[in-house]
Amino acid sequence: MKFKYIALFFSFFLATNSFSQEKEYKYSANVPSSLLTPNEVETNLLGTLKFTDGLPDEETVNKTYDFLTVSRGVQAFLDGMPAVSLYAMLEGLKDAGIQPGDVATYEDLMDARTLFLTANSTTPYIVGEIDLKNGPVVLEIAQPVLGFVNDAFFRFVADIGLTGMDKGEGGKYLFVGPNYKGDIPEGYITVNSKTYRHWFLLRLVAKNNEQKQAMEMFRQTFNCYPLSEAENKSKQVFTDLSGKQMNTIHAVNYDFFEELNSVIQYEPADAFNKELLGTFAAIGIKKGEKFNPDNHTKKLLEEAVAIGNASARSISFRPRNKDAYFYEDRQWYTSFSGEYDFINNGEMVLNDRVMFHYMATGITPAMATPKPGTGSVYAFTAHDSEAKYLDGSKTYKVTMPAPIPAKDFWSFMVYSTQHRSMLETDQKFAGLDNLNPDVKPNNDGSYTIWFSPEPPKGHKGNWIQTIPEKGFCVLIRLYGPTEPWFNKTWKPDDLIQVE
Repeated sequence: MKFKYIALFFSFFLATNSFSQEKEYKYSANVPSSLLTPNEVETNLLGTLKFTDGLPDEETVNKTYDFLTVSRGVQAFLDGMPAVSLYAMLEGLKDAGIQPGDVATYEDLMDARTLFLTANSTTPYIVGEIDLKNGPVVLEIAQPVLGFVNDAFFRFVADIGLTGMDKGEGGKYLFVGPNYKGDIPEGYITVNSKTYRHWFLLRLVAKNNEQKQAMEMFRQTFNCYPLSEAENKSKQVFTDLSGKQMNTIHAVNYDFFEELNSVIQYEPADAFNKELLGTFAAIGIKKGEKFNPDNHTKKLLEEAVAIGNASARSISFRPRNKDAYFYEDRQWYTSFSGEYDFINNGEMVLNDRVMFHYMATGITPAMATPKPGTGSVYAFTAHDSEAKYLDGSKTYKVTMPAPIPAKDFWSFMVYSTQHRSMLETDQKFAGLDNLNPDVKPNNDGSYTIWFSPEPPKGHKGNWIQTIPEKGFCVLIRLYGPTEPWFNKTWKPDDLIQVE
């Protein structure tokens, strides 16, 4: 009987409560339906979400918190990629024996044994790390170069050489990090930065047959050392990494978050955007704290990095931004539809930034917006003329009409669709250029380049090897691009499959 009365009371309470909700109170608001949460909401990703007068039940709470961890993990992957890519580059150099201040060279050019995002095998790279954690660092240069310095978030810091403040005449650059309180001496080109770790990349300015002499002169004149050792600087260390098996590319599994945590722990707390740091903190990556997620959170972050990686690959290999394409009727596109900092009409083009840092390295205005006759331009594709992915088991050809708008030279390179570095084949260099005497023009001055597992009959000199059951992507570089490139009166053909 007692339980009967309780049941009757509960029914009366519910009826009264239901009635009270419909009652027009003296201070009632005119509440639009857009402000109200139904008791059940159906979603594609999370299924049914349940509420009682707007209050989520426990299952809904758990679902949404898990979703927030995954979504913020995806965002941390996409937005944190610049920092982790720079970190992987510097750690790869360190694993190869290159310490901050040392210089790594590729005097015999880079090949597929070095994992390095969309590198080329036509110009000798010079790379190294500048670390400002213990004070300012001097970069002393005399040899004409084209180069730049990027910070720990892969942001542009300075150009060096012809496009830098020394204008190719050489000088002493002084890089000053955050929170430095000492005096800044005169006689230096002073550059301030928000982070400690930096990466520099230089290319010698010399004719192809003068590269070795230019490199020797560079070795005699270049120096990188702490300002504190300016009066007693040690001998510059140079290491040739040509042909070395090494990795400079970030992870695309859970290890990515460990790499990101290493960046956050090393750099100053205010080195990055606060909202971005908030995204990292939301998944447990916080300055001064150990990153040690429980098993449940780790599984969610594994899900996040899988989705983040898939997102980056979709953006990079199937871009939907029409501004990324050079021509309406071609498959060639770029990751710079805006400026070098990915700003277009005041907005950050997020997908451009993702595509660039997933596929490439090095940020400088000189690369994004070169002037006619200077610098270099890049056109990328992973598709044939029918917008199908390139297949390494098939034969393709591409023709560049004459005259090709490259004052200096042009090159083709092929890359793995997995690690975005040079495609691993039996050819030492995963590409070719018109400086190679074996590369022959057609009778009208145009050039046709072939891609296939075996050299097409009569075209071996113009052939780049691909691998069956492997995808590949292609990058055209024009060095010293001329006006027809910029006004689009010249355009290369698409890759056409040949039966």
